[in-house]
Amino acid sequence: MSEPTQSYLKVHYELRPAKQVERRMLIDAFQLLSHTGFSIRDYQYTGMGSIYFVDFILVHRLLGISRMLSVEYDTTIKKRIEFNRPFGCVKTKIAPIGDVIPTLSKDLKHILWLDYDGVLRNSHLQDVSLAATYLPVGSILLVTVDVEPPKGDDPAEWREHFETEGAEYFDQTLKKKDFARSLLPRRNIDLIAKAIQSGLSGRKEVEFLPLFNFLYQDGHEMLTVGGMIGSSTEKRLINGSPLAETNYYRKDLDDDPCVIKVPRLTRKERLHLDEQMPCDDGWTPSEFELSADNVNAYRKIYTYCPSYAELLL
Repeated sequence: MSEPTQSYLKVHYELRPAKQVERRMLIDAFQLLSHTGFSIRDYQYTGMGSIYFVDFILVHRLLGISRMLSVEYDTTIKKRIEFNRPFGCVKTKIAPIGDVIPTLSKDLKHILWLDYDGVLRNSHLQDVSLAATYLPVGSILLVTVDVEPPKGDDPAEWREHFETEGAEYFDQTLKKKDFARSLLPRRNIDLIAKAIQSGLSGRKEVEFLPLFNFLYQDGHEMLTVGGMIGSSTEKRLINGSPLAETNYYRKDLDDDPCVIKVPRLTRKERLHLDEQMPCDDGWTPSEFELSADNVNAYRKIYTYCPSYAELLL
C-alpha cells in the first residue's frame, strides 16, 4: 500500500479553481438528479476531506446531506483532522479507504468519492473494484487520479508502470506508442472502467451508468471518472433527467472527457465577459486581447467558476 502523499501541505485545497469548477458541476448534477426521483439529500457522502473538508461543506450546505464520513490514511494528523471538522455531522475515520468500503451501510445509498492525489496504483483499482461490489444500487462512485506521467520521461517506462499497477486489468496488447503523453488519460480511464466491471461481475441486473469524465489541472493534470451503480430503473431516471442536457454529462466512458479549463483573467476582464455570457461562437472582446479558445473555455464553465477576493479582518 502506498504511503500518504500529504498533498494538503503542498496546495491549499480551497484555492484550486479548476477543482472548484469540478466540485460545482458535481453539485449541479446531484441537484438535477434530486429533482428526477433520486433522494440525494438522504444519501451518505463519504470522501477524503483531509484538513480542508471543502467538498463536505458544499455537500452539506447545497445538497442538505447530513450523513458524512471523511476517511484519512495519514495517522500523523488525526487531531488536526478532528479539529477542522466543519460540522458536527461529519464523522472521521483514520484507516485505508479499502478497509472502510465494505463497512458502509447497505441500507443507505452513497456518494463515494475516491479522491486520490497521486498517480494510479493497484491499491486504487482494488478500492474501485470493492466499491463496485459493495455500493448499493442507486449509489454514485467518483474516482480521481493524477494523470501526469508516472515516472521518468520515456513512454516505455510509463507502460511498465501501468502494466505493474494495472495487474489483471492491464491490456497486454498495448504498445509503447499507446502510452504517449496525450493518451495517458485514456489509459487511466480504461483501467478504472475494468476495475469497476470486475467489482460488478457477481451482481445480477446491475451495471455502471457513467455520468462524469472530467479532465482538468491546477498544476498537475487530474482525471475524475464517475457514475451510478444502477439497474434499468436508475438508467431510465437518468435518461429522463435534465442532467443529460448539460455540457459536462458523459454517458459513455469512451467519449472524450469534459475538459475544465479556467482562463487566467483579471477581475475586470471576467466581469466584462460575464456581461456577454453565454456569447456566440467565435466572439472575442474588442476591449482587450483574449483568444477565442479562452473565451470558449470560459463560456463552458462561467456559471461554476469561483470568485476569489481578499478579506481583511
